[in-house]
Amino acid sequence: MSEIYIFLVCRMLLTFSEQTRGQEFPQDASDQEMMEIVMARYEKDLMHPIKNFVGGEIARALLIQIQKLKLDIETAMLDLNQILKANEINFAILAALPAFFLSVGLLMLVRTWYKQDKRAEGRGRMARLQRRLLVVEVEKRIMQFQTCLDQGQGEDAQCMLGLVLYSLDRLYKSVERHAKETGEWLSLREDIIDLGKPQMQTAYKLAVTSRLVRVYDCMLPSENRR
Repeated sequence: MSEIYIFLVCRMLLTFSEQTRGQEFPQDASDQEMMEIVMARYEKDLMHPIKNFVGGEIARALLIQIQKLKLDIETAMLDLNQILKANEINFAILAALPAFFLSVGLLMLVRTWYKQDKRAEGRGRMARLQRRLLVVEVEKRIMQFQTCLDQGQGEDAQCMLGLVLYSLDRLYKSVERHAKETGEWLSLREDIIDLGKPQMQTAYKLAVTSRLVRVYDCMLPSENRR
């Protein structure tokens, strides 16, 4: 905003006020005080608008009001712009917070999955429990896959098959080392592969999942181990 424009508006106010009051105003007179004089004269001239529009100060007072309003608006916009610039960093941080919390949430979710898989690969009762829970997860997704097929939902069935394979991959990795130690790996590996074959009957797959938790030593609870 031009300083010349500000000076001209202030000068218009000062000149009008001095002419209206018939006395000089100090250079540091407030804009509010001078605007009150302009408004008072404007309201007085409105009592006889036609006469004062031609020979009075109504047009001049109106022009001063418009220019002062324009100046106030531009000043307010400039102040607002300065405030926004001063808070750009804060706004940027606020805008980034949702993405940050989402990233943290996803990281925690991945970390939880990773820990579950690692616990399932460990030894002891908790590791065996995690492996049995993975079998339960596989069984549920096989049933969901079959439900999608029965309802003719081909695309959903393909998605569910992908989840079945994902769960089987987790199960595969969690039991491989222990099954090799117990000599069960070849048979267990074949059963896991069969569970991932879409052409296999669901009844057969459910029988396999039941066998996994009943027969294989790496799946049995500690107290039921052979």
